[in-house]
Amino acid sequence: MNKQDLRRYVRMMKDTCTASQLAEMSAAAMRQLFAHPRVKDARTILAYYSLDDEVDTHALIDTLVAQGKTLLLPAVVSETELELRRYAGVADLRLGLFNIMEPVGEVFTDYDAIDTVVVPGVAFDSRNHRLGRGRGYYDRLLPRLGRAYRLAVCFPFQMLPGVPADDHDCSVDEVITARIARDGSVLP
Repeated sequence: MNKQDLRRYVRMMKDTCTASQLAEMSAAAMRQLFAHPRVKDARTILAYYSLDDEVDTHALIDTLVAQGKTLLLPAVVSETELELRRYAGVADLRLGLFNIMEPVGEVFTDYDAIDTVVVPGVAFDSRNHRLGRGRGYYDRLLPRLGRAYRLAVCFPFQMLPGVPADDHDCSVDEVITARIARDGSVLP
């Protein structure tokens, strides 16, 4: 399948899940992400404010801020660029381009200080290839972040046997997803 077909496939798979199934898978994946040493030990984390079709990152973000971590979120500033901004709480968010909630806080440019990046994506594979939404924002941003560990979080149906990767596509270091039992239930 090409990238567009994979994006359609993942949307179709999401549509087969109930809201409670998605919430349960999301909570399970977030528990794993929150307990991950690269998140627990990080001082500065770049995350994303999830959309309705993504694993819900909102509670994680607010918890990390409450723990005193420097939390950064991206803001779209042009057709090709993201800007990183500090996030202190929900009051910092405004609706941005593409109807995504984006921070209005202080611009952050010390990319070398970022310990961990929680990377969004539409699909992933076992080789940690990532398929984004198709605009290339993260493929341009990630190489600039140097030593930051790249963690992705997704629903189980977003893990595919293979994701096409071009030379300019950036992979992640690790993908976290909810674990599903043989009977289809979500494991803790």
